Amino acid sequence: MLDHYRTLAASAEFRQKIDRSEFLGVAFPVKTDNDFFAELTALTKRHYDATHLCWAFRLFSNGDARSRSADAGEPSGTAGKPILSAIEGADLYDVAVVVVRWYGGVKLGTGGLSRAYRETASETLRAASIDHRYVYKRIRIAVPFDQLGVVYRLIDAPHVVLAAEHFGETNEFDFDVRLSRAEEFGRMLTEKRLITLP
Repeated sequence: MLDHYRTLAASAEFRQKIDRSEFLGVAFPVKTDNDFFAELTALTKRHYDATHLCWAFRLFSNGDARSRSADAGEPSGTAGKPILSAIEGADLYDVAVVVVRWYGGVKLGTGGLSRAYRETASETLRAASIDHRYVYKRIRIAVPFDQLGVVYRLIDAPHVVLAAEHFGETNEFDFDVRLSRAEEFGRMLTEKRLITLP
């Protein structure tokens, strides 16, 4: 079960010239298609004089990877797929890369184009700082006062994180538990005679 993935902590850029064409890679974190297309629209306005804005993104949703890419006027398969290949090679999710190209008058050929787009995307991602994300299940438990010390020993970040605590007639604690550890965590609660709440 995939409950951990790598993404970008922040946007990154990388610029290079290849045979008089200029390539600008822009990588940024995204959560949805709409987020991506809003950013693409902004980049298109910002770089209105560019020849091509080719792109790819890869999203993580409920444990499933989903991706899209576009050549944006370049010969089929020479831009979008190489950019996507760079994202996959970096093992990143919830990430988009747009490579902006200003044509410099020298044709690169299909092989040269593919290399230029993949290399620009790879270097852009290499320049970015990486963040780790976890997929959690929220588990709420009721804890008597005499067992409060036990509860705090359950914390094991980033696998088990204390999300909230409520003190009152019944003391309730919310834990975010990595999906892959949820079953084991449930068994541990049973052993410690702690009650899970709906």
